[in-house]
Amino acid sequence: MTHPRAAAAPLALLLCAGLHLAAPAPAAAAPPGTGPVFNQPNGTAAQQRAIRSDLLARIKAAAPGSTIKVALYHFWDAEMARALAAAHTAAGRRVRVRVLLDESSVSAMPSSTSYGILRKALGTDRSKHSFVALCPEGKSCLGRPGAGPSIAHNKFWLFSHTGGLRNVVVQTSSNLSTGSYTKFWNDALVVSQARLHAAYSRYFDTAAAADWRDWRYTRTAAAPYTGYFFPRPDGGDTVRALLDNVTCRWSDARGSHRTSVRLAMFKLTRQGVADKLAELQRQGCAVDIVYAESDSADSTGSPGTWEALHAPGGPAVRCLHYDDDGDPATSREVVHSKTLLISGRYAGAAAALVWTGSHNYSGPALTKNDETLLKVDDPAVHDAYLRRFLRLRAAARPGLADDTPRCKGVSPQPED
Repeated sequence: MTHPRAAAAPLALLLCAGLHLAAPAPAAAAPPGTGPVFNQPNGTAAQQRAIRSDLLARIKAAAPGSTIKVALYHFWDAEMARALAAAHTAAGRRVRVRVLLDESSVSAMPSSTSYGILRKALGTDRSKHSFVALCPEGKSCLGRPGAGPSIAHNKFWLFSHTGGLRNVVVQTSSNLSTGSYTKFWNDALVVSQARLHAAYSRYFDTAAAADWRDWRYTRTAAAPYTGYFFPRPDGGDTVRALLDNVTCRWSDARGSHRTSVRLAMFKLTRQGVADKLAELQRQGCAVDIVYAESDSADSTGSPGTWEALHAPGGPAVRCLHYDDDGDPATSREVVHSKTLLISGRYAGAAAALVWTGSHNYSGPALTKNDETLLKVDDPAVHDAYLRRFLRLRAAARPGLADDTPRCKGVSPQPED
């Protein structure tokens, strides 16, 4: 894996640092490499659209006859739709393009032309090499119909061959929408590995076939990566089980050590996960959380994740969910990533790990929604995400003063 970016000066990190790079001539622009990409919603237009720009470059660099698969919750970006359409229809390219969306990508934004552009270029026949398809209304493609409402919440892109790289997986927290660029703090992790690409591709094909009857929660190891593919309707909590592997304090020949657990999370409403995070802090871990929404007695009538995390002896908790644009109906900045960082002792060994993806720490994300979670065991990637986490923590408003209706889930946000 190229660590964060193939170039000597990592583009995403420079953008996050607020540095400005002279734009090269289009013909001289190097294709994107691998590693983390982060947007900055309070930055320049280029910083806001860093993830989008990365994806657009990969679409344009897709090799003739290659395959692109896209699974997204919301696709509301006509330029990106036109780029995918051109990759398929342009003479000499004929890229196979398959796009799978939540039904609300159409119904929640009828003014968006993106779906129409894709439908005209790709068609909707899932038996063909190229198509755009919607999951059923009110349901994910793999969720059980009797389980109640669910969504196709995935946010990943697969490229068989683009820009000199093969078997590329882009796992992101970002939809394609203006708010995803200018309001939400998002991340993407770019990997080039055949085994991981194959696992994601199989999952995409299963979801596109809406084969919910035969679906089983799946975990695929492809060192140094592991992919987790949801929903998981039959019991067990993946994240709680991951946290059970943490040892908070230990000693060796070099002295005494303490594990750090850091979380940047849009929705943190799964009680078992919140309880475990608070327990790890009491066991001696350094637990640090930046979140956008919890649940609470104020929102549900009984104590929830907010109370668990704010009990005496609990972790450091900051909320990044505020409004300063003069419109009370909208929030100005929100942490939208779903990233867990563990540095210390994990599963009996020293580790520096990152989990990222579309998976909020909510009940529906575990048991009903189509979701993906990606683990990477790579100190360089962990360090890049750590720098990002520290930036998020510094930007968090209302921060520690998070006894607010937004942070406590009184007016809950959609999964998004």
